[in-house]
Amino acid sequence: QVQLQESGPGLVKPSQTLSLTCTVSGGSIATNNYYWSWIRQPPGKGLEWMGAIGYSGNPYYSPSLRRRTTISRDTSKNQFTLQLRSVTPEDTAVYYCARDLRVEARRDFGSWGQGTQVTVSS
Repeated sequence: QVQLQESGPGLVKPSQTLSLTCTVSGGSIATNNYYWSWIRQPPGKGLEWMGAIGYSGNPYYSPSLRRRTTISRDTSKNQFTLQLRSVTPEDTAVYYCARDLRVEARRDFGSWGQGTQVTVSS
């Protein structure tokens, strides 16, 4: 039932802010016990959980990205967003949003969007 769709620019310049939106349908981001996560996969690498926001609005972040990551939500639009500041080419990846009962979304258990490619390049 629940569907997630990532959207945002596919190209971001170094030092700027990467901003993505996850639009959710078929379920409310403000109800139940789900966490709403952002995960990314750089080329040739594995999945990296970036952070999540709980149904009550509390954010959780990967320690390695906490300094420059903000996850927010807009319950009126049933959306949650990712902002990754001061990006470098190493931030180039496919970015996913996902829903799971656990704060770190599991690929084979949660509901995932199809992913969106974001390239950091000048």
